[in-house]
Amino acid sequence: MPRTHATLPRLFVASSLGPGAAVPLDAAQSHYLTTVLRLKKGSQVVAFNGRDGAWRTGLLTPSRKGAELVPIERIARQTEPADLWYFFAPLKAGRLDYMVQKATEMGVSHLQPVITRFTQASRVNLDRMRVNVVEAAEQCEVLSLPVVHDSVPLARLIEAWPEDHFGRRLIFADEAAVSGSPIEALRAVGGDPLGLIVGPEGGFSEEERALLLAQKFVLPVSLGPRILRADTAAVAALAAIQASIGDWR
Repeated sequence: MPRTHATLPRLFVASSLGPGAAVPLDAAQSHYLTTVLRLKKGSQVVAFNGRDGAWRTGLLTPSRKGAELVPIERIARQTEPADLWYFFAPLKAGRLDYMVQKATEMGVSHLQPVITRFTQASRVNLDRMRVNVVEAAEQCEVLSLPVVHDSVPLARLIEAWPEDHFGRRLIFADEAAVSGSPIEALRAVGGDPLGLIVGPEGGFSEEERALLLAQKFVLPVSLGPRILRADTAAVAALAAIQASIGDWR
């Protein structure tokens, strides 16, 4: 998005965006713009929906219960979504919020919780995950939002992989691997579509690690000599992927 518009509020909307078509806002969005930000009729807002790019819009009929936006001009074309799946053992709420936000900022296209033996949180609030995706996208000018999927047991994920992720390599952040840089290992992957899996606090069980290492589509990598918390490991691994074979090159 042009930095000339960086000071404008950004808002994710569900409606289509195009010339002249009014975009209705829900009560929470209307309250935010008119009461929290105190915007008036004609104030400008950048709106995006993950499909039509970013649009400079004007606030129409400001109301705490039902404001509308009118698109004025498209200021950024829709970005192509990345093809990077992130699989993770669910964390406790605060740290899960952080991880989802950072994964969104780092260009992940799909988020899927994976239930493992040492998973700390057995229930995952998918709606809360989606809220965190939207908040991160609004704050960081992300136009392609990751899709949030239902949780799946690790064994089922591995069993279904050949059919659900044909041709995709799965990068396994293996804390039990010999310490080293992941960069060279990742560069060997080439242009294959990728997934990344990070385990829970305490790591994968021996049986789970053996299951992962037995798969031809799994590439184990080390994240260095230190044991990282799961949310830190997510950021480190995604940074290594983007820097070596992703969109940071």
